[in-house]
Amino acid sequence: MATALAPLAPGTVFLTGESSGREIRALEEIPDGHKLAVTDIAAGTPVLKYGIPIGTATKDIKKGAWVHLHCMRSNYDERSSHLDLHTGVPTDSEYL
Repeated sequence: MATALAPLAPGTVFLTGESSGREIRALEEIPDGHKLAVTDIAAGTPVLKYGIPIGTATKDIKKGAWVHLHCMRSNYDERSSHLDLHTGVPTDSEYL
């Protein structure tokens, strides 16, 4: 997986760091700080960031796709499936 250092638009993305010199096609817009799949990830398999499992894919994730709470379950936040994708605000609670 790669982390977007700036917002990504669909199209060719040039990787830096450990994967320097490689390029990949982003399939969708990816917000800065979010993850981009550099390989296909099968549903039910660990999602790795910097070699560390951070969650489990809840559906198949294609190479070049945005990897976030809409397609994975976090190992660190039991409520992750109830958080808004863009704001992180819980959607399972009613606020008065």
